[in-house]
Amino acid sequence: MLEKKSILIGFLMVCVLAGTASAAPAAASDWTMFHENLLHTGSVAQPADFSPNTWIFNAKSAIQSSPAILNKIIYFGSLDGTVHAVYLVNGTSNWTYKTGGKVLSSPAVANSTLYIGSMDGYLYAEYTANGTVKWKYKTDDGIESSPAVDGSNVYVGSNDGKVYALDSEDGNLLWSFKTGDAVTSSPTILNGTLYVGSDDGKVYAINTKNGSEEWDFTTGDNVKSSPALSNGTLYVGSDDGTLYALNATDGSLEWTYDMGKSVESSPTIDERDNSLFVGADNGEVACLDTRDGTEKWTYNATGAVKTTPALYSNRIMFGSDGGTVYVLNKYTGNEEWSYEPGYYLLNSPIRSSPVTYGNMAYMGSNDGYLYALNIDKESAPTSIFAYYIVGGAIVLIAVLIVLRKLGGRKKK
Repeated sequence: MLEKKSILIGFLMVCVLAGTASAAPAAASDWTMFHENLLHTGSVAQPADFSPNTWIFNAKSAIQSSPAILNKIIYFGSLDGTVHAVYLVNGTSNWTYKTGGKVLSSPAVANSTLYIGSMDGYLYAEYTANGTVKWKYKTDDGIESSPAVDGSNVYVGSNDGKVYALDSEDGNLLWSFKTGDAVTSSPTILNGTLYVGSDDGKVYAINTKNGSEEWDFTTGDNVKSSPALSNGTLYVGSDDGTLYALNATDGSLEWTYDMGKSVESSPTIDERDNSLFVGADNGEVACLDTRDGTEKWTYNATGAVKTTPALYSNRIMFGSDGGTVYVLNKYTGNEEWSYEPGYYLLNSPIRSSPVTYGNMAYMGSNDGYLYALNIDKESAPTSIFAYYIVGGAIVLIAVLIVLRKLGGRKKK
């Protein structure tokens, strides 16, 4: 056991001295809203021009908001109510804006405007250039749901139990739809229909033109998971521990898969391989066949997996409440790499879903830092916690030496 601790301390010292390495130029598309697009498929096209570096940004408060990326700027919120805009290349701040409540909502960016919800009950529209508020709309409770922008409209759920459709230019209300409980699920949209879950245990299909209900489907518990849509099928998790596949046209059940515990994670779809990836509160991540729900593989992470997996090449990545970021082979489920910013001893839950940009990945942690990782090089920044651990180890060794010397004197 002592040998293992010595190896860990030695490794951390090497990390501190070595620092981080930059990577070769890569490319990517913008990730402009929660889970990348209106269908929530969680992957980006390659490539685009970008020179990646690993870095850490200190938000000074826990991050559960999943970032959005546009024009080499990354946007996200933190639990102290701040909206951050950070330069993607080096992790320095561009601007910040302070709302009146915690920001758990993930931003959507469109037409030089950022849309994000706050627990103060407002949906904010801010200019991406400087964070100045263009308009804000007040709901009757906090907003955890992440907005979706479709054409000239923006859609978002609220803890007041409603789904709102607003004019994206001026914030005027177009319509609202009342569910039976809080809406923390984020809307998915296709061909004039919005799909969203509610804590009343239902999944709703709503007409985007007038806010009328097209159909609803009842699960066995809260639906905090955000639906993903592919080839006419809607996939969504429930706190009843089940992953549901529903016909997007009429809401009829196609198949289910038992995850064993609450599913707050939102599904990620790989259409080329007919694969779906989703996590659960028991730490299980499953890869399922989208056509019939057949299990392809499962992986057990440390701690609940509430984040939504992101796709990059032949890999998926996600964070866990155990404080680890995992990178798995999407075909086999075998772990290829993992990163613990807290080095096990000081881990914090990771509930900010990762986003990818070229061969880079970005995600926040409850420790208050946003991390930029190089997936291809399996390269990560040395977090501040390495210094804490090494410093603590040095102090502990010094104390033991002093105690040993004092003990030796007493024997004399």
